[in-house]
Amino acid sequence: MTPQAPGTVPPRADTGSAPAVADAIVDVQDVHFAIGSRAIFRGVSVRARRGAITAMMGPSGTGKTTLLRLIMGQIRAQRGRVIVFGEEVERLDRDALYRLRQRVGMLFQNGALLTDMSVFENVAFPVREHVRLPEPVLRELVLMKLQAVGLRGAADLMPAELSGGMARRVALARAIVLDPELLIYDEPFVGLDPISMGVIVRLIQSLNRTLGITSIVVSHDVHEIGAIADYSYLLSEGLVAAQGSPAELKEAHQEVVQQFMSGSPDGPVPFHYPAPDYYEQLLERPRR
Repeated sequence: MTPQAPGTVPPRADTGSAPAVADAIVDVQDVHFAIGSRAIFRGVSVRARRGAITAMMGPSGTGKTTLLRLIMGQIRAQRGRVIVFGEEVERLDRDALYRLRQRVGMLFQNGALLTDMSVFENVAFPVREHVRLPEPVLRELVLMKLQAVGLRGAADLMPAELSGGMARRVALARAIVLDPELLIYDEPFVGLDPISMGVIVRLIQSLNRTLGITSIVVSHDVHEIGAIADYSYLLSEGLVAAQGSPAELKEAHQEVVQQFMSGSPDGPVPFHYPAPDYYEQLLERPRR
């Protein structure tokens, strides 16, 4: 598979309407989740439609990565349902959860490459773990995935020899090597220069369209998400503050949505963490 040529953009799926239950690969229904007394979600419902790129956005600390952990069954919702591939994740035993995860590819925020393995062996690692393939077939598969992300020539390099953008692309090749049905990206643009970011944006879109997979992208990069997402959710204060196509989110009237989309420091998301009165705190007797 070869990514889309520079300057060309694959056609988007239909946008603007909320995904129907029948189309949903992931269906999170009225989920509540708290850590101690801190409520992370207070009734969150989101869906990822088959074949579409769905964005999960929101200010830092709004639970975007927590949502991914719920989808993958790493943690369990205290109320509500998380349904993936038609199965309720909370009801799956260990073996069933393992089988479900085999259908999902994950691009971690930091790439998470194995530092003592070459690029080739990093991409080959999931195949060696889960599938028995003759070495020539494995080699062809790995080189094909590296070709898809433009790094076939880097197969023999070690992770320490890669730039940040190259490492992210190798991690993406590893995430797609077993041809997942669902591909999840956790903050894929963090720490990348503009060129590397543009490459990752194009790869997300072209791989999604060419492979016919479903993608969930967790990010707070408004411009990049707006270029590729078919449908977006914005999380804030434990709820879905807004949802719709990227264009619809830009037109939303809620203050928190406007603050997030414009990157304004002033708005419902405060600069100061909650604290007692400043002068009263200064006059308090020091604690021993």
